[in-house]
Amino acid sequence: MSEKIVMRIGEALVAGGPPGTAAEPEVVIGALDGPVGSAFANLLGDQVKGHSRVLAILNTDIMVRPATLMVSKVTVNKERYTNILMGTVQAAIANGVLDSVRNGDIPKEMANELGIIVSVWLNPLVADADDLDHGILFDIHRRATAGAIHKAMNNEPNIDWLLENQDTITHKYYQMGLDGKI
Repeated sequence: MSEKIVMRIGEALVAGGPPGTAAEPEVVIGALDGPVGSAFANLLGDQVKGHSRVLAILNTDIMVRPATLMVSKVTVNKERYTNILMGTVQAAIANGVLDSVRNGDIPKEMANELGIIVSVWLNPLVADADDLDHGILFDIHRRATAGAIHKAMNNEPNIDWLLENQDTITHKYYQMGLDGKI
């Protein structure tokens, strides 16, 4: 049995597809009998209009383990956006979680003890894209979820790397603001 995981936090960005398909999940992973479990239950029980919290599922009636809760970063106010978020992206996140168990980032023997909260960013552009490629969108969100979990479970980036690289990294949108190109 692995040591108890109280709380791990990670994020990832996967882009490179058509406009609107980038994924930037943020994850919190931890024991269901700890602070992550309390947050998980509170979020699931405290639904907010436009920011529904739903379980990550492979298909109707098949939720993944570890139990995973999706929380939208964007206000959901269009039926088409809802269908994409609660369909393609929901399944992608579920598959990304299972990929993380399969590749060993999440210990298989802890699958029933852990909970994952995924803060999901899905670009609102997808609701208006008539040529949206759901396969590409699925793949990007699946890889981003697995990547965020990998970083969380491995405490990446570590503090030494951050301290060594702090002065060479400029936030993309900060730099755009300096250039006047936002």
